[in-house]
Amino acid sequence: MSSLELSKALDLYVKPTYYPLAVSVSNSEEIPPKLRRPLKDLGKKIAICQAFAIARRYGWGLALQKDDVSCPPAKLAFGFEPSIDYYEEGTICVGLYTKDKEAGKKCELCVPKFSFEEIKTILMAPIGKETFEPQLYVFYGNSAQVLRLLNGRLYSTGGNLTSHINGRIDCADIVIRTLKEDECQVILPCYGDRLFGQTQDWEMIFTIPKSKVQLVIEGLEGTHKGGTRYPIPSFLRYEPEFPPLYMEMEKIWDEKRKK
Repeated sequence: MSSLELSKALDLYVKPTYYPLAVSVSNSEEIPPKLRRPLKDLGKKIAICQAFAIARRYGWGLALQKDDVSCPPAKLAFGFEPSIDYYEEGTICVGLYTKDKEAGKKCELCVPKFSFEEIKTILMAPIGKETFEPQLYVFYGNSAQVLRLLNGRLYSTGGNLTSHINGRIDCADIVIRTLKEDECQVILPCYGDRLFGQTQDWEMIFTIPKSKVQLVIEGLEGTHKGGTRYPIPSFLRYEPEFPPLYMEMEKIWDEKRKK
């Protein structure tokens, strides 16, 4: 299945507010054409969640390497910098997310990670505009849109979808967990994504690894034929109830008709 086929299915069945993204990682420093580098082209180092926001809101393609990324936990998770005891001991969680280092350490252990220098480059662009081979797709939308995608993923296989949520470093869940588990993920945007990526309160994230694209497309088509829709229709075939003072009018009309 091609990116364009997925894009058409998303437009028809899910109706995205922003551009869904094609994403890939590479162990090469070579940059595909038509991709902007944050530091070189924008004059800024940025967070990875911020790059997602630029790509999905502006419709730009971006390539991020170590020198483009400003977020220290994300640099460690993506292997741009080596892990250090200061991080692994849970230090950066204390006060902000956990009451002590012990709890913080458990949080950091939950973050999926690439090994140091396992990759060199993160590539992203709106679906259909990418100049690289996508490894996964990223969709930001409301809970009803994410539900449609979830239903689509499970249409052929049944069962359920397990996602791991700890509310931090969601860029690692978006890219690293999706690739390592080779499975779709439902992701709650983290605090940084909301602060730096300006992700809104109503948004959630759904990711699709390349291996599951056909399943999702077929599932969206199948559930649509079965009557599942987005926007989800309201059930409106009922008789409403009105306040007693309103209904008194009906009594008056009835009395007049009897006379």
